[in-house]
Amino acid sequence: MASTASIHTAHTFSPTLESIEIDFSALTVLTDVLRHYAVKEPNRPHIYLQDDQGNEQTIRYGELYSGAQAVAKGLVERGIKFGETIAIMLPSTDEFFYAYAGILLAGAVPVPIYPPTRADQIEEYAKREVTVLQNAQARMLITFARVKMLSDMLRAFVPSLKEVATLDHVRSETGVLPDIIINPNDIALIQYTSGSTGDPKGVVLTHENMLANLRGINSAIQIKPTDVNVSWLPLYHDMGLMNWLASLYFGVPLTVLSPLIFLSRPEKWLWAIHYHRASISGAPNFAYEMCVKTIETKDIQGLDLSCWRVAFCGAETINPKTIQKFIQKFSQFGLKAEAVTPAYGLAESTVALTVSSLSKPPRVDKIERTVFEKENRAVVSHSEDEKQYVEFVSCGTAIPQHPVRIVDDHDQLLPERRVGNIQFSGPSSTQGYYNNAAATQQMVHAHFLETGDLGYIADHELFVTGRKKDLIIKAGRNIYPEEIEEIVNEVPGVFHGGVIAFGLPDPKTGTEKIVVVVETSQTNKTEQEKIRSEIINQLSVKLGMPSDMIIFISPNTIPKTPSHKLQRSLCKKMVISGKISQHRIPAKFQLIKLFLKTGIQKMKHALLTSLKFIYAVYVGLILLITVPVMWVMLLLLSQPNASTVCRIWARQLFRLVFCPVTVRGKQNLHHHRSMIYVANHASYVDALLLLAILPSKIMMIGKKELLERPFLRMIITKIGFIAVDRMDISKSVEDSKLITAEIKKGQSILLFPEGTFTYATGLRPFKLGAFQLSADAQTPICPIAINGARILLRDGTCLPMPTKITITVGEPIFPEKNDWNEVARLHALVRAEIAKHCGEPAIDVITANLN
Repeated sequence: MASTASIHTAHTFSPTLESIEIDFSALTVLTDVLRHYAVKEPNRPHIYLQDDQGNEQTIRYGELYSGAQAVAKGLVERGIKFGETIAIMLPSTDEFFYAYAGILLAGAVPVPIYPPTRADQIEEYAKREVTVLQNAQARMLITFARVKMLSDMLRAFVPSLKEVATLDHVRSETGVLPDIIINPNDIALIQYTSGSTGDPKGVVLTHENMLANLRGINSAIQIKPTDVNVSWLPLYHDMGLMNWLASLYFGVPLTVLSPLIFLSRPEKWLWAIHYHRASISGAPNFAYEMCVKTIETKDIQGLDLSCWRVAFCGAETINPKTIQKFIQKFSQFGLKAEAVTPAYGLAESTVALTVSSLSKPPRVDKIERTVFEKENRAVVSHSEDEKQYVEFVSCGTAIPQHPVRIVDDHDQLLPERRVGNIQFSGPSSTQGYYNNAAATQQMVHAHFLETGDLGYIADHELFVTGRKKDLIIKAGRNIYPEEIEEIVNEVPGVFHGGVIAFGLPDPKTGTEKIVVVVETSQTNKTEQEKIRSEIINQLSVKLGMPSDMIIFISPNTIPKTPSHKLQRSLCKKMVISGKISQHRIPAKFQLIKLFLKTGIQKMKHALLTSLKFIYAVYVGLILLITVPVMWVMLLLLSQPNASTVCRIWARQLFRLVFCPVTVRGKQNLHHHRSMIYVANHASYVDALLLLAILPSKIMMIGKKELLERPFLRMIITKIGFIAVDRMDISKSVEDSKLITAEIKKGQSILLFPEGTFTYATGLRPFKLGAFQLSADAQTPICPIAINGARILLRDGTCLPMPTKITITVGEPIFPEKNDWNEVARLHALVRAEIAKHCGEPAIDVITANLN
């Protein structure tokens, strides 16, 4: 049981890690990192969880590892397979850490989603999370007791979810966790973006991506064994999650506060830094703004921030005035100006991309407004008139091995101080958006990835000017909404942080209207008109351009992401559709509406299940009639004749169960030489489908475990089967030699290079065995794409569904040489051909495009 202590109790740390030899290069996956510390220093405090009363719960490395193992064992016992996705809907408690680490130990993929925070937004919340869970094809949702009922309601809309459970129900203290091999290129996280458009995308990150980013961060801020970290950032967000993992990787203690503690009493964040003598802590811009505006001097008497050496700021637009005011207000409490460290990053680059220098205060660039807005150039201004210049904060230089560039809309490099599209590359770059090939392809630009942000570079430092899609073009000027929002936020009567600005097309002028949506508690029309007049006046004076439309709404109505970013695109859609309103539907009516939708969905599901059951009974009868006959024939016939019978039976079976099979490229099946056939693997019926269409005398390659089933053993030995110890033949010398010898004798073989299949849609990474065999034996590979088999019978389901199946047989691809480059070439060509026709997104499409 984790220990509890008061925040005022002095913590006694075990000896620093300076005395321990750590070879970080040997720690290639996150689970290795946790295991390393759990073995070396099991009793060393890792996390201090602070509640709103100041009491702290301590989690030690050994406790975290053993707790994670219990979770992993529970997941494996529930049938969770390697690579399947598990959603985590948990607040910032000890359960999140155990759940995330346990999912990784089980070889599954964590998908953090944020828990509900506001009852009056429950319908919007449910809609978003259903979208996320459906896209992730989550197999399980780990949640907590207070929202279990809501989680169960979400399950009705997500067919892939086979269980919703609390962590206590998942844990298993008995049994032994099987040996699960995790590689650096395996997925360690699917991080759903905040969704400023209301359409969140799942960023796929591997262990190597995340560790590369941690190493890059360390190069920038030089994390020491004596450092101490404090964080209130939500763990479902990339910034909060990576903050924890950085503490884990570098072995520094971490104090965690709930985000709700910070939002209600921001001074508690600073007091936690004070009491723990924390040297590293950070937050988005709005948090520093809250500290400036809401913390009173009487609440921080005696505060000492002299220990704070890295106060990173990122995740949203950094306001130079906020940074300057924060330094000015808290310098009297020991805060050093150079400690404030603006940074830039995004989930698509794991988290960090550029970091400011720790040796100097934040750099603010003052540039000429007119030249900036009309010519997209950042020319230094010497004017003291605020109307004549704009300011941007330097986000520093790129972390090592992560090049950043500024390009125009044709991907042509721009010179220094020219505003353009920010693009990046490097080992932290995402593998793509999960189950969203179209969005992935839009992100890739000539070996670089698009951020969607605009900015410029000066003296090798990056200055971010805003989001490209949010840019307002009016009267020949490029106006950034952040500046409008900053001005309007200062108007009396405006609810602070409740302003969104965007542009709408104006057909009359051929330019855009400036629309400002403003939250205010004033409902009196006369008072609202006063606020409107002051907004127009302030924008005219400070921006030189008034707004064209001002819409007043009640406080806490503007759409925001879970990390408090403004959802401008979504707000614009709401204004256009007329759905922006001063009043929300009461929470109880939202719940009733959601309950009714859930009931209807469950009725639909029950009806579909009944129809599937009837179909399954029909399929069962067909098998009951035909299988015994075939069994007897296999016993009596010789191997060649038995193989022919199996193929005829397979073809007729799919006709009888109303699953018509269309074969494209039949001509590519008839070759008078040995061939290596490779196909995607999506269902239990894949081998049967290929048995129905492939020529006779083809040997299948499969795991030895298949021979343990008597009936299956009879069939596969009669049609031709080579059993291997593991599906990655390239790592088994004996298996590779055996198969190569058969190929050189003229034998054709069939392989599934994915090795296995899961419930989730998607073409998974290929193992290299088939391509190594092709190069070694100088034998062509014939790619085969199966489309529709997963719908017929998914993994983890017992009720089939009739569907059309298309099998596309590609032209053989001949090896040209016998070396590693040739293996890679064959792999790329075959995978691209199968991805084109299999009807499912390729999970590692980014990797393929960048290499």
